[in-house]
Amino acid sequence: MKFNYYMPTKIVCGRDCVLTEGAQMKPLGAHALIVTGKSSAKNGALDDVLTALENNGQRATVFDRVSPNPTIACVREGVALLVSAGADFIVAVGGGSPMDAAKAIATLAVQERTDEEIFAGGYEPTALPMAHVPTTAGTGSEVTPYAILTNDFKETKTSITSPAMFPRIAFLDGKYMRSLPTVSAVNTAIDAFSHAVEGMLSRNATPMSDLLAKESLRILYPLLLKTAGQTTDEERDALLYASTLAGMTIAQSGTTAVHGMGYCLTYFHNVDHGRANGLLLGETLRLCREKGVPALDEILSACGDTLEGVCDTLDELLGTRENLPEEELSEFARRSAQNKNIKKSAYEPTEAELKRIFMASCHTLR
Repeated sequence: MKFNYYMPTKIVCGRDCVLTEGAQMKPLGAHALIVTGKSSAKNGALDDVLTALENNGQRATVFDRVSPNPTIACVREGVALLVSAGADFIVAVGGGSPMDAAKAIATLAVQERTDEEIFAGGYEPTALPMAHVPTTAGTGSEVTPYAILTNDFKETKTSITSPAMFPRIAFLDGKYMRSLPTVSAVNTAIDAFSHAVEGMLSRNATPMSDLLAKESLRILYPLLLKTAGQTTDEERDALLYASTLAGMTIAQSGTTAVHGMGYCLTYFHNVDHGRANGLLLGETLRLCREKGVPALDEILSACGDTLEGVCDTLDELLGTRENLPEEELSEFARRSAQNKNIKKSAYEPTEAELKRIFMASCHTLR
């Protein structure tokens, strides 16, 4: 048995941990750029972070202009504010978009790249130090070395990565999810579920990443349908913990064709990232059954359900599906076949199989 495991982020978990453990941000620097969206001012997370930084004697500048699916322009704006304010570390507060933008800002602040070069890879392991405070249970970005940005050059979403993009600290507190809209709770939970499943379907999976994924699925799957209604504080805490485990999974294994395909739906139709994954996941699992992918049985065992039971759960959460024309889905299959995630997939789909997944998932109204 031979594999590597690297996850340098310190996890601080518990109610009010930003306030009670905020002193752990003191070594990160003297002046924080807080990267966030508008919701963090409503759910209490921004106030807690500002209070913790003030208690530490640290200054703070707030950049709250991050929108879903952050762009290069958004990242450039954040870097410019960081430089003008004289900030020397970053605190990301929010869901996947603020956390992804924060990582890109932390990296591009110390590594010059033209817009055309941003997606070229080859980043040095250097970035400003970061603390992350997730306010959704879905992306797991608080424990990964990836930043997913809108790539208008290729009309998709593309990840940039460096070991330095791992945050130094992640603060996990489910209380920030109390006011999360139902549609966001559902979509982010599906995203976390997809991460755990895809991590096990990746050719880069390891015994350690599979262990994390199975524990994530054991906790998360029974809670999926509950996200469409009212959840308790304990359930939100569990969802956030499971999401972080799923993030730790893909930090080791990466994602698979599901993510590569979903980016087409997000870029061209603004389908929420988690929903896009969920739309495609059921048919992908059916393809895995056809191809006899061994990990499928382990996934279903961790969920405690059958394949059709998992697909029914996804159907119930997704509701009425998008109905897109065959010609467009054929083009999406062509584009997806060129995505680097295809060859990472244990089920390595052909272009024809990708089209079949798209057609069964997004063509016939259910």
